[in-house]
Amino acid sequence: MGKKSRRIRKLRVSRIGSYAIASSIKDPTCISCTTFNILAPIYKRVNQEDPNFRESDVKRYWLDRNQKILDWLLCERSSIICLQEFWVGNEELVNIYDKRLGDAGYMNFKLARTNNRGDGLLTAVHKDHFKIINHRELLFNDFGDRVAQLLHVELISPFSKNQANNVRQEILIVNTHLLFPHNSSLCLERLRQVYKILQYVESYQNENNLNPLPILLCGDWNGSKRGHVYKFLRSQGFVSSYDTAHQYTDADAHKWVSHRNHRGNICGVDFIWLLNPNRYRKLLKASWGEAVFEMFKYQLRRASLTEDDAFAFLRADCQGDYVTFSGFCEALRNLNLIGHCTGLSAEEIKELWCQADIDGNGVVDNKEFKRIWNASLLWEQDVEEERDESWENDSIHNGTEQTIGFSVKNAVLFPTEVEKGMWPEDYSLSDHARLTVVFSPLWMSCSRVVL
Repeated sequence: MGKKSRRIRKLRVSRIGSYAIASSIKDPTCISCTTFNILAPIYKRVNQEDPNFRESDVKRYWLDRNQKILDWLLCERSSIICLQEFWVGNEELVNIYDKRLGDAGYMNFKLARTNNRGDGLLTAVHKDHFKIINHRELLFNDFGDRVAQLLHVELISPFSKNQANNVRQEILIVNTHLLFPHNSSLCLERLRQVYKILQYVESYQNENNLNPLPILLCGDWNGSKRGHVYKFLRSQGFVSSYDTAHQYTDADAHKWVSHRNHRGNICGVDFIWLLNPNRYRKLLKASWGEAVFEMFKYQLRRASLTEDDAFAFLRADCQGDYVTFSGFCEALRNLNLIGHCTGLSAEEIKELWCQADIDGNGVVDNKEFKRIWNASLLWEQDVEEERDESWENDSIHNGTEQTIGFSVKNAVLFPTEVEKGMWPEDYSLSDHARLTVVFSPLWMSCSRVVL
C-alpha cells in the first residue's frame, strides 16, 4: 500500500473517532472529560545527543506546540479538561492558557508541584455544564513532590431540569499525576499516593456530610492495567472508562497504549476512572492492606517461591510453626518493602500485621498465612464479577435516596494509532496520547455497599 493510501486511511480513521466524540457531545444531556499529559517544555528533550537541551530553551518551540495543544482542546470543547505536566512556572504560558480557555467559557484551576519543580496540574471545567461548589488542593509532600486537585461541582445541564429539585446532581473530579516508577521500590510509593487520594476524598465526603456521588479520577497514573494501582482502584469499585467503552477486560492491557516514556517503552498509563454511587466497594483500609500484601506475594513469586516455601521464608529461624512479628519485618526488609525512604512506615507495618494476625495472639500461623496468600486472588475475583453489573438505570426502592450516576457512552484516544497498541513516529504534540470520554447521566439509587 502506498504512502498516499495509508495517509487517506489514517485521516478516515481519525475523522471517524472525532465524529463519534463530536456526535456524543452534541447531546445536551452528556458531559465529556479529557485528560492529557502535555509534556512540560522543561522536560521535553529537543536533541537526543544533548540531554540538557530542552524545549524550554527556545520560546518558539514551546509556544508553537502549546498553541497547537490549545487548538485541539478548544476544538474538542470537553466539559472537563485535566492537564498534567502543565508548565506553571512560566507566567507567559500560564496567561496564554488562562486567556484562551477563559474566553472559551472555562473556569481554570492550577496547582504547582511542591519544591518548585516547575510543572503541575491544570483543571478546567466549562461554565455551561458546571457550577463550582468547592475546590481543594492535596499536597502529598512525598518523595516525588506530587499533588492532586479535587473539584466538587454541580451539574447544570438540561438533564437536571427534568427531575425534582431535591435530587443531587453533584460530582467529585480529581486530577493527578503519580510518581514515575524509576525502580521497583517506588511502586509502593505510587500505591500510597492513590491511597492518600482516596482517603482525602472519603474525608471530604464525611466532613461535608455527602452521600455517595459519582467520582471521576483523571490523570497520568504512571502504571498500566497490569500494575498494583490498577487492581487497587478496581477493588474500590472504579472502572476504567476507556476499557468500559470498548468492552475490554482486565486482561486486555496490550490492546491500547497512551504513553511512550523516555526509555522508549510504550504502555497505557492515562485513565479516567469512574465510580458510580451504586458500585460495590471494599473498606478502604482493607483494600490498601490487600494491595500491599499483593505486592508482597508478587515479590515472593518472582523468587519462584510456592505457598509452602513462602511460609517457610517468613518463619525464618523460628522454632515453631508460625511467623513472628520480627520475622515478618525481616521478610519485608528482604523484599525491599521497608528500610528506605519510600518503604512502609512503622504504623503501616503494624496495620498490616494486625490484618494478618486475625486472632490477635501475636503470631501468624499457617491457617492465617493461607488467608493472606489467597486474599488477593479472591480480591481479583471480586473485581472480575463487578464488571458484569448493568449500566442501566437502577430501580428506585422505597427509602433509598435517588442520585445521579453516569454510563460511559464513548471514549477515544488520539492519535488513533495508540488504540491499536502502536505509537506513531510522526506524533510530536506530547509523549502522551489525549484521552476523551463522553458520559451520559442516568438516575440510580444511592445504595453503594461496602463489603
